[in-house]
Amino acid sequence: MRLSDEQVRDYRDNGVLLVESAFDAAEVEALREAFRRDSRIGGEQRILEDDGSEVRAIYSSHRRQSEFAALVSASRVLGPVRQLLAGDVYLYQFKINSKPPFTGGHWAWHQDYLAWKIADGLPSPRLINVGVYLDEATEFNGPVIFIPGSHRNGLVRDRRRDEIRSRQHLDPDDISLTPDQLRSLVAGHGMASPKGPAGSVLFFDSQIVHGSAPNMSPFPRKLLIATYNDVGNLPRGEPRPEYLICRDTAPLRVEDKPLVTLGGGPS
Repeated sequence: MRLSDEQVRDYRDNGVLLVESAFDAAEVEALREAFRRDSRIGGEQRILEDDGSEVRAIYSSHRRQSEFAALVSASRVLGPVRQLLAGDVYLYQFKINSKPPFTGGHWAWHQDYLAWKIADGLPSPRLINVGVYLDEATEFNGPVIFIPGSHRNGLVRDRRRDEIRSRQHLDPDDISLTPDQLRSLVAGHGMASPKGPAGSVLFFDSQIVHGSAPNMSPFPRKLLIATYNDVGNLPRGEPRPEYLICRDTAPLRVEDKPLVTLGGGPS
């Protein structure tokens, strides 16, 4: 898959681009089944909601489930990433955010690059997030909301809060924007929430301001996020656990493997 010139311009201007139905129904179901398997594996990579009843996020699923390992190098994902970053990339982080029906929590307004600059010493925001909708994203089930164009303002804040939400990872609540900061950005840029069917792919800049509300609906909302980093933009801080930050920085090459017939073994 190669983005058109118009799509590239939209991404540069807005910091976010949705490609609908990039993966078909059978592929989506294979990815959902891989998530179900992975959510039953205990460990630090699994982040639970505050009450411990549901999975909030799972990291590094590509290391345990072959469907996700194949997705990382798929042309429908890696092709546009290489096109937008105009160079070699490696997988920096892989996670799946889950919002179960009625109980899925919010994600505070934040910029991803600030977390990675603080925690990993990344020198530059030369990263791209690729979101794959494992469920349909509607106005009801807590979709991601963006402030389009906010990536062009640079970092809005420069440090994390003294009180932290999680010791497993750097949670968006730790670096959330203030109400005044958000009001100013929305006044200048507005808000947008790309909706789409399961299997859609969302590309978004590491500095765009975004967040999401709780899922109050009877419908699930699972969002896979694979983050790619320029190979010349390596972390300079003390390495965090490997389930959070990938150690293999070798350039990725496009390789299309069928997602449906892989069978779900460890990658």
